[in-house]
Order: sequence, then structure tokens, then C-alpha cells
Amino acid sequence: MGKVARVALGLVLTFGAATAHAETYPDRPIRLIVSIAAGSVTDVIARKAGQELSQRLGQPLIIENRGTAGGIIAAQACAQAAPDGYTLCLLHHDAMSYNPLHYAKLPYDPARDLAPITRLFFLNEGLFVSSALGVNTIAELKGMAQAKPDGLNFATLGDGSFPDLFLKWLNNQWGTGIVGVPYAGGGPAAQAVAANQVQATRFGVGNFLGLVKAGNVKALAISSAKRSPLLPDVPTFDEAGLPGYPGKGWWGIVAPKATPPAVIAKINSAFVTLFSEPAFVAYLEQQSVVAAPTTPEAFAAFLVEDRKAAETLIKIANTKREEYKPQ
Repeated sequence: MGKVARVALGLVLTFGAATAHAETYPDRPIRLIVSIAAGSVTDVIARKAGQELSQRLGQPLIIENRGTAGGIIAAQACAQAAPDGYTLCLLHHDAMSYNPLHYAKLPYDPARDLAPITRLFFLNEGLFVSSALGVNTIAELKGMAQAKPDGLNFATLGDGSFPDLFLKWLNNQWGTGIVGVPYAGGGPAAQAVAANQVQATRFGVGNFLGLVKAGNVKALAISSAKRSPLLPDVPTFDEAGLPGYPGKGWWGIVAPKATPPAVIAKINSAFVTLFSEPAFVAYLEQQSVVAAPTTPEAFAAFLVEDRKAAETLIKIANTKREEYKPQ
């Protein structure tokens, strides 16, 4: 058999194996790595989706939380997994767009190592403070921060994370020195603000709804274009006098890069169908997130534009590129 014939036969056999794999997929449990701590609003949504999709796919969708290092640990685990469709990753803007710009020598490259499957939703975010702080408006928070240099702490997901970039931007805008403190997710950050272990943060609204209603946390502003029916008395950032921050948080599903296209298509169909159904969309609205599922191609195009937005944010936050230090 000649070389060309051997290559052609190899391609046919490879294609046939991939097709057969896709036809029987899934035939065992699927691991979904979630790059945020258990109890955060995204984790709650992932578990709800996992319950629904386990029934539809006929196999368990097992949630594995790796909520440290701004999504780096989770993205690395996904990048290094077998590309067979049995390891998926629910990642956010930090892992896919911000970290590669902020850190040198990351243990993964989103474009080289990860295959986009679908964007799932956008976060409605808010600026929250501990009720013990005694401030009720952004203007009051600004006055306190300016009067107490280095006297306030702010929960983030670590250096270069979305909350951290917002904090750096805020300090630049106000001429303040509010100090960032890293947490593994919105859930732990919310509890820390409620306990006044840190005084403020910006995270997804869904992490804070119960604490706001209980009176432990005060919401000063939300990121949506209009007020949320879940918090009708809370102004938007524009209304509260703090416009101009261009960042917008989101979450999506990716897989190891060489995952077969037919498997990616099957995964995409399952998630997009669920995240488009009126009942599930209504559930997401109660978590203060906006459903935004896409095709793999549309998600890939979105990531290109999101990387450009990340470059702008890093520039206006005046943050420097750092060496990544494994945790």
C-alpha cells in the first residue's frame, strides 16, 4: 500500500471512529468543571442545569467545583483532559479573555487548548457593601473611601479578575486605595461582605439577593440598563452616578480542543435547547442572569470581541502584566 493510500485509509478510519463515538455519546457520566466555588449563583445554575441535562442525556452530569485562581485551575484541568466529550468546563470571562492578557506563562491557552461550545448567560452585577458600613449610596462610599486611605477591603476573585479590574478602575476614578481580597466565588464573597470581613464588592446580583432582603448587605447599584424587578429600589450605575465601566460578565461551556465536532454539536444542542426554554429562562431571571446561548461559531466570534474589550479594561484599570504563580 502506497503512502497516500495509507494516509487516506487512516483518515477514513479516524473519521469512522469519531462518528461512531458521537452516535453512542454519552455512554458514561460527564464531568462538568465549574470555575467558581460551590454555593455561588453560577454553581447553583450549573447544578440545576445538570439535573435537567442528566435526564435528557441519559447519563449523570457531575459538577466539580474548582473555584480558585480566577478560573486558571479549572481551565487548565479542562485543557489537559481527554478530548472525548466527557470533560466539559463552565468558564467565565476571566479564564477566557482576561487571564491571558494579565498573566505571563499561563498553563493553558484558550485559543490553542479549548474548544468553544456555547455561551450560556450574562451576569447582572451589582456593587454591594456591608450594612455595618452605614453607607447607602455610591457617593457616601466614595466619601468614606477617600477619608480612610487603605481603610476599606473589597472582595475579588484574585489579581486580574473581573472584580479586581473593576476595583482598580474604581480606585483610579476616585483616587482611593481600597484593598482587594481574593475569594473563590460570589457565594463566599457575599458571606464575607455580610459579616463585614470585607466591606464591599462587585459580583453577580444572584449571590446577594437573600442577604439584601435580610438586611445584612446593601445594594448600591446594578449593572443592567434598567432597574431589576428583583431589586426595584436599587439604581443602575448610571443613575447612581458611576457610569463608564464597559465590562460585562458572562459564562460559557468549553471542552478540550480536539473534542470531535459531532460531540461538540450534541453538547451544544443539549445546552442551547435547555437555556432557550421559557421555563428555564424564567428560572435564570430569578437568579438575576440573562440567558444568551449561542452556536459554537458564534461563541468563538464573541470571544474575539470579548478579548478586545478585556484589553480596553486592562488599559483603563492601569493594571500591569504579572507572572502567574501556580497555587
